[in-house]
Amino acid sequence: MAGIDAQIHDLVQHSYQHAPAIRQLLDEAGVAPDDVQGAEDLAQIPVLSKDALVEIHQQNPPFGGFLTIDPADLPRIYISPGPIYDPQPPPADPEAQLAPFRYIGIGRGDRVLNTFMYHLTPAGILLDEAIRACGGTVIPSGPGNTELQIMLMMALGATSFVGQPSYLMTLLDKAAEMGMGADALPLKKALFSAEPYMPSQQARFEGEYGLRATSAYGTADLGVIGYSRSGEPGFRILGSIYLQICDPQTGELLPAGETGEIVATTLNKAYPLIRFGTGDLGALAPQRAGDGQHLLGLFGRSGDAIKVRGMFLHPNQLGAAVLRFPQIKDLQAVITREGNRDVLTLNVALHDGASNEGLATGLTALAKQAVRLRIDQVNFVDAIDASARKIVDRREWD
Repeated sequence: MAGIDAQIHDLVQHSYQHAPAIRQLLDEAGVAPDDVQGAEDLAQIPVLSKDALVEIHQQNPPFGGFLTIDPADLPRIYISPGPIYDPQPPPADPEAQLAPFRYIGIGRGDRVLNTFMYHLTPAGILLDEAIRACGGTVIPSGPGNTELQIMLMMALGATSFVGQPSYLMTLLDKAAEMGMGADALPLKKALFSAEPYMPSQQARFEGEYGLRATSAYGTADLGVIGYSRSGEPGFRILGSIYLQICDPQTGELLPAGETGEIVATTLNKAYPLIRFGTGDLGALAPQRAGDGQHLLGLFGRSGDAIKVRGMFLHPNQLGAAVLRFPQIKDLQAVITREGNRDVLTLNVALHDGASNEGLATGLTALAKQAVRLRIDQVNFVDAIDASARKIVDRREWD
């Protein structure tokens, strides 16, 4: 444990000196940098929620006072809900980020269909960089265009797929309709992210199609956090990040095996997030000497944001839509699942006498622009229960 203790001590010292936001957070908590000598001492620092991070960024744009390097040295800047302008600093440990790809054997000779989005959000480009660092060749297809994806896969002999497991299911279903079974497809490897990797999918991909696969857990703010391995529950955590499990209400550290909020500390001094609350619920396995951390699984959300088709939808975004369209009294998003895809429905209650003319089109366009999500249906209702959740998740995962 000495290694991680030294890293965290060094991280806190550096961040206090060079990141005004970290200095303010520690000062307000009455914690001096020397009080944090190692991992266990992190518990003295309050958990930083996503909502608090948004507020800090809004008070001190564009990076909230967390960036410790010259902005001119940033290779890229992304945006996540809030909005937060997420700087992509150079990786502190480039090899750590490659672990999921090394595990499934991505290397020279592999042609990888990367179906993640390449603009505004980090997934597409970050995974692109990792594939190329492992020696693979990227086919940057992005999402959608199912028949074109199949054409690319077959014409170029794509050996690997990167994207959401539900989308690979869609591709395989379509390929089967076109008369191409498992023996006809060149795919041998797959890396999934942005949604749960279900046992039924695993049985099809790894059993019927013989793929070597992994599921990566990550967030826009932190990047990849961990990845799954065959025969092991949950995720192995990358060496570039340190996790704690905390009580969602109090921030108190919970022992191994207990479920609580996943709280992450990045070990990248360029953009340090210390004790950042992901809003995800999970549990850590007991750690053995010489082993890294192991997250036993993801058990839901402690926060209000819900992930839809790989993108987070937050109640604050619904509130912003209400302000944008004054005829709206209240909004509720309902998420269901049909086959391999999420379905997003908006229930809209209007003020008395207000017209809904053009409103469905306006809301659909706003969601596509601001949230990067497509609304499948808009229902106009008489009223929405004030005590009901603003985002209702009715999906069932088999």
